[in-house]
Amino acid sequence: MSEFMQPLELLIEQFRRLPGVGRKSAIRMAFGVVDMTDEEAERFFSQMADAKSRIHSCAVCGNLSEGELCPICADVKRDPSVICVVEDPKALLAIERVKQYTGVFHVLGGTISPMDGRGPDDIAIPQLLHRIREGHVTEVIVATNPTLNGETTAMYLSKLLKPLGVRVTRLASGIPVGGDLDYADEMTLLSAMDGRKEIG
Repeated sequence: MSEFMQPLELLIEQFRRLPGVGRKSAIRMAFGVVDMTDEEAERFFSQMADAKSRIHSCAVCGNLSEGELCPICADVKRDPSVICVVEDPKALLAIERVKQYTGVFHVLGGTISPMDGRGPDDIAIPQLLHRIREGHVTEVIVATNPTLNGETTAMYLSKLLKPLGVRVTRLASGIPVGGDLDYADEMTLLSAMDGRKEIG
């Protein structure tokens, strides 16, 4: 038998689908929604639906965008010869917070993970190759998280890209092993970016 009435339990289960949200947090969120006025709830759900319908992937890099191009790809002041490869838009935003990186990005949408049946063609590696072959890219900074899958993806990219005459670098140490870039502070990220080293 459920701990709560069905409508509340179903709402809790929906909040639990969000990354990093456990049952206790989901319960607090669900009660927060129930405690809203009708007007507040209407605005909350309207803005959620609006964000979902208006935000999509940038046609070039895979970052979140309202238009065809994200603000970074549309910025003519950015250096297109340097591409920083990240797993997801959260990592991209973490690097942007440092305000020192002037190149462009490429969002993979995940990592290579044999255990999960996810190979190179299941993330945006073919699109990255296309960008490198079509443009004048001189360096690819691999900024995947320092996890097993992140390191596997970094090594794969290094072996794939070096024959194309592109310098492939990796963020320096400073990001804890198993950590996520979006949790790192600005000084750690700046140090990791400045101290990047070639892979292999």
